[in-house]
Amino acid sequence: MSIRLERLSALEAEDLQRRAAGGLARAGLGPGQKLAFTLGSSKHLLCAVLAATRSAITPVMINAQLTPGEMAEQIADCDPQLVLDSEAQLAALFDAPSRELAPYPLTRPMHYSSGTTGKAKGIVTAIWDEATAKAVFEDEAELWSFSPDDLHLLCSPMYHTVSIRFSAGTLLSGGSLLLMSKFDASTALESLRRDRPNTSFLVPTHLQRILSLPQLGSDEIFDSLRFLAHAGSACPPVLKYAAMERVGADALIEFYGSTEGQFTICPQQLWLEHPGTVGKARPGRRLFIDPDSVDDHGIGQIWCEAPSFAKFAYHRDPLATQAAWRGDAFSVGDLGHLDDEGLLYLDGRRDDLVISGGINVYPAEVEASLLGLSGVEQICVFGLDDPEWGQRLCAAVVADGPQREAALRERAATRLAPFKRPKDYYFVDDLPMTSTGKVLRRSLPELLGQP
Repeated sequence: MSIRLERLSALEAEDLQRRAAGGLARAGLGPGQKLAFTLGSSKHLLCAVLAATRSAITPVMINAQLTPGEMAEQIADCDPQLVLDSEAQLAALFDAPSRELAPYPLTRPMHYSSGTTGKAKGIVTAIWDEATAKAVFEDEAELWSFSPDDLHLLCSPMYHTVSIRFSAGTLLSGGSLLLMSKFDASTALESLRRDRPNTSFLVPTHLQRILSLPQLGSDEIFDSLRFLAHAGSACPPVLKYAAMERVGADALIEFYGSTEGQFTICPQQLWLEHPGTVGKARPGRRLFIDPDSVDDHGIGQIWCEAPSFAKFAYHRDPLATQAAWRGDAFSVGDLGHLDDEGLLYLDGRRDDLVISGGINVYPAEVEASLLGLSGVEQICVFGLDDPEWGQRLCAAVVADGPQREAALRERAATRLAPFKRPKDYYFVDDLPMTSTGKVLRRSLPELLGQP
């Protein structure tokens, strides 16, 4: 599959968005309704998404890598008024008279995150008035200092919330984009050399792949970048130091967040002074650790007090929404501690989450899809540290023998998207359990003799 690299200016993007808005109106879509996309990244997809958000229509971003069954489940759950699942449908959307748009997005796209119970859950935001929409835009634009001079290299897929946030901020500030249809390290390197973008975002896995390319010069510097942001999974210090050597002073910026919301910002110099931190609370936020959750080592559940416009809900799951919020503060269950200067250190994601290649994978969903195979009694999915992926998805299996591995891999291939399929299977006599019968997922790497 060839990799497309498309250039999109703010002027062209505005024209495409207005035409797409006309197409949405012609299709009968209006404020408060939903539109689902199951397509790969492109400038037309991005402009259709932004046209929807600026029309108070919620675009639902469904991962194009999902199996047909997984896609069907999410489409049924979000119940959209329209599904665009072909390039021809997308192109037809732009064959319409232009329509006026709100100056800024009036909502955010709905993204699905794999569920802790084995069922994916949609994350939704309210429809804002124009004053709130302006405040949301300025909150992002001021943090990253977007300007008409920006050329942003977009490497992550559209079903990642960060892709649309950086793209919208750049375009609505008058800047331009370079959009990759799919990440490819060689294509990214070529663009960094030829096009000299001045902003980009990379998950650590993609950063590692670029820095590992044999054609990368030993003293090559990407000095056009005013910032190279990274997040999505833990970045090993050796990779972080290597990246710093390739960019200008203070250009490497880390942030910690999730699909639900953003917590911190960590400039390069701050990290050098406090290695291991993910930074301080973003402007307008306040971090705290739930005192009732703190263990003997001072580690507890991280909460973030956020502006009212950051409020989200889990689609059709009021109990999960209620559990995620305490007044104006939310948590996604991650664990950490704050030092006396307000710097946050992550001490482990919750054990029901594996982040592999910057993508969240919930073990319960994988386990639910693999169980039911003859000869397989129990499965526990977990992550192992990995230099390329951050975490490598693995499965510990209680079965009548290792001969079941082929059947498990075949079952995973038919039921799960590639990023949800375990890379390694370990066959064990028993899974470690608490006295109440709960699997001790975190103890599996040590028990299996893995680092």
